[in-house]
Amino acid sequence: MNNPNHPREIIVSGIHLELTNGLKAHVREKMERLFRHEERIVRIKVELECDRKHDHEHKFIVKGHIVIYGPDINAAVEADECYKAIDLLVDKLDHGLRKRHGLHKNKRNHPHAVEFDGVDLPKAV
Repeated sequence: MNNPNHPREIIVSGIHLELTNGLKAHVREKMERLFRHEERIVRIKVELECDRKHDHEHKFIVKGHIVIYGPDINAAVEADECYKAIDLLVDKLDHGLRKRHGLHKNKRNHPHAVEFDGVDLPKAV
């Protein structure tokens, strides 16, 4: 399904959070699922943010942006744990890709009829 020569670009950035190699590897491993479902993905950007408004609790916000041929897909998730937020984000982005694919498939299988009643069409020469 996917072309092995096609580069899979995943950009991971951290806001108020130190990105470890394990965290980056976890994000890349989970995002591979999206590449298996859709072959026209150009790149995926993931932002991991730690919200430290509360002294005793940390809330993690993970934002995902899929650059794809056509309209891009964006999603954001909040959770108490970073790894849990990444898993929820992948589920949300996967749902968006499936929904988008279903809309395109529905359009392709059920084209709308066009009526030319009362319209002057140019004559072929």
